[in-house]
Amino acid sequence: MGDIYIGLISGTSMDGIDAALVNIEESSLDVLQTHQHDYPAELRRRLSAAKLDASIRSFDDVADLHQQVGECFRDAANELLRIAGHDKSAVTAIGSHGQTIRHEPNIDDPYSLQIGDANIIASGTGITTIADFRSADIASGGQGAPLAPAFHEWLFDKDTSTRVVLNLGGIANITILHGGSAPVTGFDTGPASTLMDAWIARHRNEPFDRDGLWAAQGSVNADLLAKLLADSYFAAPPPKSTGFEYFNLEWLDAAGVAAYDPVDVQATLSELTAVSVAEAVTEHARGTSDLFVCGGGVHNSELMRRLGAALNGTQVRSTASVGLDPDWVEAAAFAWLAMRSTNGLPGNLPSVTGASRSVVLGSIFSVAR
Repeated sequence: MGDIYIGLISGTSMDGIDAALVNIEESSLDVLQTHQHDYPAELRRRLSAAKLDASIRSFDDVADLHQQVGECFRDAANELLRIAGHDKSAVTAIGSHGQTIRHEPNIDDPYSLQIGDANIIASGTGITTIADFRSADIASGGQGAPLAPAFHEWLFDKDTSTRVVLNLGGIANITILHGGSAPVTGFDTGPASTLMDAWIARHRNEPFDRDGLWAAQGSVNADLLAKLLADSYFAAPPPKSTGFEYFNLEWLDAAGVAAYDPVDVQATLSELTAVSVAEAVTEHARGTSDLFVCGGGVHNSELMRRLGAALNGTQVRSTASVGLDPDWVEAAAFAWLAMRSTNGLPGNLPSVTGASRSVVLGSIFSVAR
């Protein structure tokens, strides 16, 4: 038996918290229990509003959301332990990513802000909690994202061939495992579901395009696709990261999407994700034999079909094929990062984030035992 950790994360969809109870051994892990904890409807509405329009956030709004999200993360951890029948005394620490409400790594004074008060989590669970994982990397000149590649290297880099791990959340990011021949690299390739979610919410009042069924009914508009792909982000060299602050409805509207049939726009957005990922893999991970997909996008069969077509010749499959359920990779990653922090070990990869050095990530919120 190794050491037991909990990983907590909520992504850009802001629909709730992924919680995973993880047993971490020297070179492997076992996910013992998982729990998906929904946000209350009103809290999700407020988070979504704050995400879409930063100007509506006052100091009091952010402070109140910080507290409420912390309470939800606390409840997610406690419910996870209840379901698992696991005593909190056996858990070494909780790694809480929190809820990103702003990621600005490229401005003069860069920052990445995740809310969800870790004091509330630690106090309410009785378990030491580690949070604020991105700030130390940014303080060292990095992007603060993506952070999962270090975990991907530890868990999946057991082959001599070049392989890629693709996370399809709101934003798509890749980890390039060079088979030991070079340092691991990776970056955010651009939007995954964030634009598709926003577009279907605007036109059909649905939170996401289940299984990509709406996108499958439309036709890709080549002119619109070319216009979207011409954005400078896609051609920019790594290290780079992005978020809904950049790829959002305002960005889409500026491209003149109102001139197109909404269902064709959805199809084009699905193709945009597939093509931008494929172009990133082709340029930066030549000779890739396998691409392993995790995150919510793995359940969008239309997106997966487009991805397979765009990466013809590369085997595209979920991370389940290499031993980890795609829905729980990110939560497991933050359990692992908590383990690294607890032991004073670095958690970032400068070859990914562009940081000047390897650093221990996260702030520790301790409780008396």
